[in-house]
Amino acid sequence: MKRRLLFLVVLFCCTVALLALQKPLFMLWYAREGFSAGEWLAVVWHGLTLDATVAGYIAAPTVVLTLCSLWLSLRDRTWRILLRIWLYAAALLTAAVVAGDLGLYGYWGFRIDGSVLLYLARPREAMASVTTADVLPVTTVFLLYGALMIGVYTLVTRIFSGARVRNRLVWTLAVLLLGGLDFLAIRGGVSVATANISKVYFSDRMVLNHAATNPVFSLLSTVGGNEDYASYYPFFDEERLSAVFEPLRGDRTPDEGTESLLTTSRPNVVVVILESFGRTLFDERIDGRWVMPNLRRYRDQGVWFENFFANSYRTDRGEAAILSGYPAQTRMSIMKLPGKSRTLPSVARSLGREGYASTFVYGGDLNFTNQASYMYGTGWQRLVWQKEMRFDAPTSKWGYADDVVTAFFTDEVLALSERGKPFLAGLLTLSSHEPFEVPYDKFDDKVLNAMAFTDECVGRMIDRWRDSPAWDNLLVVLVADHAYSYPYGIAYNVPLRHRIPMIWTGGAVRGPRTVETYASQIDFAATLLAQMGIGHGDFRFSKNVLSPATPPRKFAYYTFNDGFGVVDATGETVYDCTAGGTILENGPDSGRLDVGKAMLQATYRDIGER
Repeated sequence: MKRRLLFLVVLFCCTVALLALQKPLFMLWYAREGFSAGEWLAVVWHGLTLDATVAGYIAAPTVVLTLCSLWLSLRDRTWRILLRIWLYAAALLTAAVVAGDLGLYGYWGFRIDGSVLLYLARPREAMASVTTADVLPVTTVFLLYGALMIGVYTLVTRIFSGARVRNRLVWTLAVLLLGGLDFLAIRGGVSVATANISKVYFSDRMVLNHAATNPVFSLLSTVGGNEDYASYYPFFDEERLSAVFEPLRGDRTPDEGTESLLTTSRPNVVVVILESFGRTLFDERIDGRWVMPNLRRYRDQGVWFENFFANSYRTDRGEAAILSGYPAQTRMSIMKLPGKSRTLPSVARSLGREGYASTFVYGGDLNFTNQASYMYGTGWQRLVWQKEMRFDAPTSKWGYADDVVTAFFTDEVLALSERGKPFLAGLLTLSSHEPFEVPYDKFDDKVLNAMAFTDECVGRMIDRWRDSPAWDNLLVVLVADHAYSYPYGIAYNVPLRHRIPMIWTGGAVRGPRTVETYASQIDFAATLLAQMGIGHGDFRFSKNVLSPATPPRKFAYYTFNDGFGVVDATGETVYDCTAGGTILENGPDSGRLDVGKAMLQATYRDIGER
């Protein structure tokens, strides 16, 4: 029986090693990119996570066969034949993916994904531009890599023994235990983030992240993801869609006449994304005490956006809306599609072109919802998150509490300021998230108490900046990732559920100002860049809120599960796509319904084209 267990362990380890071998092979193939010795080691090390996941998939059927061998009496030779049928097939498929990926990466610039199946469906067209010079090296890799895997699996299966055993129940439990460990490898560990591409991203050089990515995982994780997004929500024909959407675009309007909110066109920019900080919570008082007294203090001292809305109800979609000016989707998240999310515009990339360094800090796991791949892919140069943090403090389900992370981020911003180079620094808080367990005791209500805790942490952070020389050239943006269902029981699709605060403060802000214009997270990017005199022509959906020009039309837009809402100075409209009708209409008909339909259809059309 011990040979069965040894077989499973050796098989898994050998498979991980075989998959890890693909990393130096990829780097040799694309040696022209130039890799240091440290980068070779880093690629292999960081790539092991997804190598283990793919090894888990390959090993899973062998775990099942091993379990069967405890209860079915067959000759050793028969069991080995069954094992080899699966392992040889897996070896050939893996070799085909590895070889094909090596050949395609030079043309595509990203690792093989599910889109390759579209080309395989039309082989004649796919092979039309392929030359012998392309085929020979790829075929050689396929044959050699496949032969190596088959050879290793042939040796490993010799360990297996199908001999009858006593205490089958005990040994069944032992195999199930190994099966559980195999499941953890497939899942990607025990953290909240399951296996995804972000787990291997570690550098602002995308070629290194691509080198660390397991091509088999890249393919498997995107099979079935090549949907025809452009065909979603066909409200209008092409002519009508263009007629409605063009006046909504913010990328075609000059910024002349924009009111200046800043004392300098090149401030150091800090964006603090506040978890679940809904407007209803911002306005809440319990026994005369504000839930968010510090944010209210900054509101009075800085620029306050009175009619500001989140574009979604999820953090990943809110981040893309804020940092990329990209509308949230109804039934998907573009952040989970690395091949598409990396093509999004971003504030980090735009400021990077102006010489800004960029750092993003989060006390949790940036692998969750593929945040790390999105960040690196859109130009963030440095990510600091839980796996790199070492605090003498406990962690919650989501990571380190906001008190220790904001203290760290405070010092980080001060250190960046001393270097003399302009910078963009981002922070995502996490304590004001379920289960709302924080080291704080202000309100009996757990939700309100957690919100107050984060507000207190942010208040201490900004006050320290205010007392430092860094303050004079600092622009601090406080904005929520999404709102929260408060008052409890509020409908998930009404505008009030999506209203959030946005405040600009810092020494670089001219003075107190209230902006009444209706806007949403997607408008932050264009508004910021316009204030800095930087073009925002690649932000198709983002509008400069302070531009006096019309078009674009000024409005707030948000989505929920298969529906959208549009709010402007004339009223509010909420539409449910599943029901096929308007479920809320306040104010005169000013075309809000068509605005929402055009935004939703144009968003999915844009995703389909990326």
